[in-house]
Amino acid sequence: MDLDTQIKDLESDLTEVLRLLDSSERKRVQNVIKQEQQKIEKELTQKRQLKEKQSKRDSTDTTVKGYTVKINNYGWDQSEKFVKIYITLKGVHKIPAENVEVTFTEKSFDLLVKDLDGKNHQMILKNLLCPIEVQESSRKVKTDMVLLMCKKTAAKKWDCLTQVEKNSKEKDKPNVDPNENADPSDGLMTMLKKIYTEGDDEMKRTITKAWTESQDKKTKGDEMDI
Repeated sequence: MDLDTQIKDLESDLTEVLRLLDSSERKRVQNVIKQEQQKIEKELTQKRQLKEKQSKRDSTDTTVKGYTVKINNYGWDQSEKFVKIYITLKGVHKIPAENVEVTFTEKSFDLLVKDLDGKNHQMILKNLLCPIEVQESSRKVKTDMVLLMCKKTAAKKWDCLTQVEKNSKEKDKPNVDPNENADPSDGLMTMLKKIYTEGDDEMKRTITKAWTESQDKKTKGDEMDI
């Protein structure tokens, strides 16, 4: 849902709440409705501010000098309350503060550094692992660095920075047989079959020879036990 639609829906909700408040007679009911009114008004203010910021950026982007390069290198860590993203940009502390813009949403941020050494630098990171508090997130310009402070909505540790990274890690995890009583040799056999199928002729001959010798030893051992 785009920002204009969200604002329109919130405005309609506020109109309906005000209508209910005007028609209600019970004090307790009025208090409940007023609480909801305050929540809607707060969210509506945030959305309008975000819309204004985006409109301002759109109106100034056409006058930005130079070309825009993508920021790929960054570091991050976290505290109990914040996720911190460190972007190294030589000389960024020497340009006007208003040239360093960042827009936060609940699950993303968009950083734009304008006119640094004749170029613009941009970093857009979507699908953050967990939601963040938009109004309490901020940026700080330090010597040769921009620090983004993303306020966590919940004081819990992030295993990674984005949902994409999490999905990639889970995909790379080895499959574990949930059956604790499964024969350990089954996994080995599966691996050998895979190597045999994907291997070249030399690899196949080596595996076949090793398997034949193993079976011969097993057969001789069985004969000795009789």
